[in-house]
Amino acid sequence: MDKILYYAVTLAESALGIFGVRGFYDQPRYAVVERLDRGVEIRAYEGRVAIETDARGQGDGEAFGRLFRYITGANRSGDRIAMTAPVEAGGQRIAMTVPVEQGSGGTMRFFLPHAVVASGAPEPTEPGVRLTRIPAERIAALQFSGRITPESRAEQERILAEVLAAAGRMPAAAPFFMGYDPPFALPFLRRNEVAVRLAS
Repeated sequence: MDKILYYAVTLAESALGIFGVRGFYDQPRYAVVERLDRGVEIRAYEGRVAIETDARGQGDGEAFGRLFRYITGANRSGDRIAMTAPVEAGGQRIAMTVPVEQGSGGTMRFFLPHAVVASGAPEPTEPGVRLTRIPAERIAALQFSGRITPESRAEQERILAEVLAAAGRMPAAAPFFMGYDPPFALPFLRRNEVAVRLAS
């Protein structure tokens, strides 16, 4: 994709994200296999591929920058890769930007579009950036809107834990956050989720 066109499309997608329009972003595929109380969904996710780097926690712009450079050409093919959603963050709380995941181990991830994975994701050229495969898994998720604060996230995590305990479901790891919108999206239009990976 032409560099100017790539940045123009990215800017347009970000602008629409202010109003909760997220249909342009490739998203991991899943099926809802069960619905529990209070809106909790049990989802079966397909395997997916991400690019990741180690992060220091909240608002780690350096980690974000390394991943952003990968999708804008810092890879063996020099390809520009479209952004995806959702943002996933676990462990430490971070400022959310599409398309980032932060795992409980302090890693930050961008999920790669399905077409890029199918054609062979290019290897990163920057040190500390690596490709990773996430296997198919079951995840319990609870959707909510509004601003993301440590307090709002903790409250939603508490609700998720209570619903899962009442249903006899065992989490396999700590809860994490998935955000589908850029940080400047209108809070009442945001799609936020707290989630937990389930034991097999």
